[in-house]
Amino acid sequence: MAVIKNHKTGMWEVRTYYKDLTGARKQKTKRGFAKKSEALEWERNFKLKENQSISMSFKSFVDIYLTDLEPRIKRNTFLTKAQYFSDKEALY
Repeated sequence: MAVIKNHKTGMWEVRTYYKDLTGARKQKTKRGFAKKSEALEWERNFKLKENQSISMSFKSFVDIYLTDLEPRIKRNTFLTKAQYFSDKEALY
């Protein structure tokens, strides 16, 4: 919800609220963005991920999927899947 500039460090930070799986309201803070636009983009992607919105882009969905999948499969399998989806991204 809030994108704030830290005047001591000159960096941008994001503070946003979301509801977890139990319905409890949680706060998320992310610091260290060089540009305000980067902070706003991170906030938008975080909100889409937490809301599990259908309106997210195919690339955002694939990024979330691959991040979740990577620790659970072998490296070569992961690289094959990543290559497959990078080929498909050109279509969307």
